Amino acid sequence: MRVLKDLGERRAIELILEQLEKMPQMPIPFGDDVSAYPLNGERLLILKTDMLVGKTDVPKGMSFWQAARKAVVMNVSDFAAKGVKPLVMLVSLGMTGNILEKELIEVAKGLNAGAREYGAFIVGGDTSEASDLIISLSVFGLAEKDYLMLRSGAKPRDIVAVTGLFGKTSAGLKVILENCKASKDIRGSLLEAVYMPKARLKEGLALSATKAVTSAIDSSDGLAWSLHELSKASSVGFSIRNVPVAHETVKFAEMNGLDPLDLALYGGEEYELVLTIKPNLWDKAEKAVKSVGGELIKIGTATAERQIILEVEGKRRVIEPRGWEHFKRL
Repeated sequence: MRVLKDLGERRAIELILEQLEKMPQMPIPFGDDVSAYPLNGERLLILKTDMLVGKTDVPKGMSFWQAARKAVVMNVSDFAAKGVKPLVMLVSLGMTGNILEKELIEVAKGLNAGAREYGAFIVGGDTSEASDLIISLSVFGLAEKDYLMLRSGAKPRDIVAVTGLFGKTSAGLKVILENCKASKDIRGSLLEAVYMPKARLKEGLALSATKAVTSAIDSSDGLAWSLHELSKASSVGFSIRNVPVAHETVKFAEMNGLDPLDLALYGGEEYELVLTIKPNLWDKAEKAVKSVGGELIKIGTATAERQIILEVEGKRRVIEPRGWEHFKRL
């Protein structure tokens, strides 16, 4: 009998889903970033839950306030990828008995700060004793079915795009966890990427309104894994010709003898949006993102052939389905 460390998180989820009876006419199938319940007409109640655990999600040096805020960002990022505004949240807190009063207050303030940063409110929850810090949020919002950006829907020749640069979080974690070198001019930026992540909610809402997006996901499990998830859900492949690597990541990689492309492709917890856009609506999508202060970067195109290939400087290499996965990293 295999144990969870052998199965990994994704196979564990598959096993759980195999035991569940599917709700008739589910508006959003299992396997997307959020769930939904139909209301009147085309309106949907959008639901999301995600959990932060101290051992795996709170790196050394992260404060209780930052950890609680990160728990909010993790959830909001999935709403951003669907183009849905979060309205209210419930929070369940698991804490050890020896947590200090000031640390508990930090957690509460971090939760509130994160919720208000994205225009939502925390309206209730639960607390329990646990062997580690656990912050589990349930987020609720409303959406019109026609404006949802699902993982499925990409077509060959669609433009693949992202909302930012990659690699800083991966590099920052190596500074924190592996004591890798980082010069003073980039160290602060790398650590901020880890301790103060940001969800691309404004960009997601703006893109949803354009109806230009054919598929979308957030990059919390890494750019490479996100591409593979879109490929699986949409039955397409991707030809990637531009991996937008942050200049701090390039400099960090040079200092530590690492490949900046690996840092950018196979990291995680960056919370950028990875999308496919209808070619004839690219200008409309780009303008919408710029109007809210963001950027939309072309990185490739969708293909009929279900391979995910990186083509840079005349060389081709397969982008492997690697990224962050719970249990396998224990």
